Amino acid sequence: MGAHRRGRGLAGVSVREAAPASAPPQRDRYFDTLRALALIRVVGYHTFNWAWAGLVFPSMGIMFALAGTLMAKSLERPAPKVVRSRLRRLLPPFWFWGVFVVLAMLLHGWMPDWRIVYWIVPLGDPPGNAWGEQAWEILWYLRTYLWFVLLSPLLLRVFRLAPLPVLVLSLVPVLVLNFVWAGPDGRIGTALWDLSTYLCCWLLGFAHRDGVLRRMRPAAVAVLSLAALGFGGWYALAHRAEFGTYDLDENPLAQAFWSAGFVLPLLWAKARFGIGFARLTRFRRTNRIVTVFNARAVTIYLWHEIALLLAVPLIDRFWDVPAFEAYLPLDSQWFLFGVGWLLIGVFVLLCGWVEDVAARKRPRLLP
Repeated sequence: MGAHRRGRGLAGVSVREAAPASAPPQRDRYFDTLRALALIRVVGYHTFNWAWAGLVFPSMGIMFALAGTLMAKSLERPAPKVVRSRLRRLLPPFWFWGVFVVLAMLLHGWMPDWRIVYWIVPLGDPPGNAWGEQAWEILWYLRTYLWFVLLSPLLLRVFRLAPLPVLVLSLVPVLVLNFVWAGPDGRIGTALWDLSTYLCCWLLGFAHRDGVLRRMRPAAVAVLSLAALGFGGWYALAHRAEFGTYDLDENPLAQAFWSAGFVLPLLWAKARFGIGFARLTRFRRTNRIVTVFNARAVTIYLWHEIALLLAVPLIDRFWDVPAFEAYLPLDSQWFLFGVGWLLIGVFVLLCGWVEDVAARKRPRLLP
């Protein structure tokens, strides 16, 4: 993603269903399930490095779209208040996680400079050394999400001037960067690429919230979606020699079109048919898992790479136990995946309470 590609893009979207005024807001299980699946896919991608994973389920485009929907809903309130709220929910979990990563890099020879300010507010990619790269390379998502949050009051105004034309034109920046001007070097250029790649998905979230998608005809949705998927898929396959892979995470233009084409029918179906996955609540364990994933989305995203890193030496120790060596598939990536999730669960228990504090809720081990 960016290298390897949640904020409250990772956070939950909630709606009020018909209920007494005193009833608490009910969660939208359709969006919650998509977010949980997106997180599982992210962890799976970072475990197995499946090049095809983004084609099957472009998790980052989906998460940006869900975050855009929530942001448009929130901007019914004054914009400064909404932006402050988003920053408050995002930054404390990031700071808590960052303390451990920064200290570990310092202990392994990292010498910081003025750019350490990006570890306070990640408007640019925070610096680090190669030792901690696998942990901090995922921060491109938080940086991109943060910029979308800051730009959303203006973006929403522009979008509402001409929703459908703006949606189509939102794919122009990534075309320009790909074919006309590659942008500046360094952090600004990287941020421009990521913003351009996922701009259409973020605006599709706006379109869902404002009812634009609900009014679209099925034929128009099918044509636009298939056209975007067709171009994105063709570009990924036609240029895999150039990028060394057809992995969408290495090809921003293909990622932009494929993600937009994938997200459009998902949000249109939600808007048109009111899909809620309400029956999910009948399955207690599944419903509980989805609840935890959404309440601890930032924690899972931030700590999952560290969990996978720690899983490797832990499994190495298992080889010293004859019974483990004989009966456990210690050399299987699926075993690594399972141990990684166990460690993610540990981090959720130990660190997830920070999300409660950031949201001004009572801290809990599990929501």
